Amino acid sequence: MSLLSEESPVMVKTRELCATIAGDATFLKLTERVEAFLDDDAARLQYQSVNERGEELHHKQSSGIELSSREIREFEEARDALLANNVARNFLEAQRELETLQRSIGKYVGMTLELGRVPTADDFAQAQSGGGCCGGGSCGC
Repeated sequence: MSLLSEESPVMVKTRELCATIAGDATFLKLTERVEAFLDDDAARLQYQSVNERGEELHHKQSSGIELSSREIREFEEARDALLANNVARNFLEAQRELETLQRSIGKYVGMTLELGRVPTADDFAQAQSGGGCCGGGSCGC
C-alpha cells in the first residue's frame, strides 16, 4: 500500500490532524478574523493600497532611487492608519499566526522525513544553531 493511498495510516492520521486543526477554537477565531477582513471592502482596499505603495517604494529603492522624506512619511501614515483599523490589524495578526502554524507543522514533518523518526526538542535546537539537518546543509534541505 502506498503512503499516499486514502486508507494508509499516514493519510488517516493526516486527516485526523487536519480535523483537529479545523476544530480548534483558536483556529476558528483566526479564520473568523480572516473572513471579517474579506467581507470588509474598505479594509481590503486600504490593505491593498498600502501594500501596493510599499511595493512601489521598495522597487524604487532597490533601483537605486532615493526615497524622499515625504514619500516615507506618507507611507508610514497610511500604514499606521491601516494598523489602526481593527479589522485589518486582526487580519494581519491572524495571517501571521496561521503562517507560523503552517511553518511549524511543515518543520515537524520535514524533519521527520529527514531523520526517519519524530524529531525532539534537541533536534530543533540543533537545527536552529546550524548543526545537523536543516541548518548545517548536510541533509540537502
